[in-house]
Amino acid sequence: MFALKSGSVHLTVNDILGLFKSRQSNSLEQSVLVQLRLPRILTSFALGGLLALSGVLMQVLLRNPLADPYILGSSGGAAAAALFAMLMGISGWPIELAAAVGAFTTVLLVFALAHAEGSWSPTRLLLTGVVIAAGTSALVSLLLALGDEAKLRGMLFWLMGEISNTRRALPLWLLMISTGSLSYLLARHLNLMTRGELQAHNLGMNIKQIRIGLFAISALITAAAVTTAGSIGFVGLIIPHLARLLVGADHRRLVPAAILMGGSLLTLADTAARTLFAPRQLPVGALTALLGVPIFIALMFKHQQRR
Repeated sequence: MFALKSGSVHLTVNDILGLFKSRQSNSLEQSVLVQLRLPRILTSFALGGLLALSGVLMQVLLRNPLADPYILGSSGGAAAAALFAMLMGISGWPIELAAAVGAFTTVLLVFALAHAEGSWSPTRLLLTGVVIAAGTSALVSLLLALGDEAKLRGMLFWLMGEISNTRRALPLWLLMISTGSLSYLLARHLNLMTRGELQAHNLGMNIKQIRIGLFAISALITAAAVTTAGSIGFVGLIIPHLARLLVGADHRRLVPAAILMGGSLLTLADTAARTLFAPRQLPVGALTALLGVPIFIALMFKHQQRR
């Protein structure tokens, strides 16, 4: 409701409820509400929830508290492919297609290299992802250096995260609901994975299938998020930790809490990005860090005081 109210056209709660009930579709306020703000809010919430869920899964998969959705290089691959398409003069949906191809290609490359000798392990996958991510980052820097100055601003905004593509709100919500429900059903397996693979194996869990499943879900989520809004950092890294501080480590509570908190944080950050310096828009990826860091520090101190 706060996001619906905020903007250059001020609306009260009564105005919003009245516009939703009204059948008149030719007013400026209703056009702003239904065609601009609501789709963007739905998109930002779904993106935040997906990134937070992917962060939870990646931290379980890699057993590393620093893991986030982009740690396997998917954002770098998507960025490199999208920037290359921009340099070639391509615009519109082909850029999103190029980003999707780049993200999936990078993830598959990391997965293939990590399995090259049949000795797959979280450490091997993590190191491979870090190396590939460094390579794609260097390629992105090279493309920016060679790019046209007239296109540089748009390229930088894409890299820093920009929620302007609101046509995918419904598919993103369907993806968030389906992957969130699947992760909730796998909560027992996720709990066992966090305790160690040996204990999970002794309790009869198929470690290899769970790894592949978590990897596939995380890759799909990350690719969908990157192709929609570019690289939005911090959400998938910190929100899982914030959720653990609030609801504990049981994934039956952690998964829905992370989705709600991630969606709320990104919606709040996007609202600030489009209203603080209107008509200019700020990169939402930078604001997620500015909003999230003090919240995380405050919750950490509060948690320590309780203990």
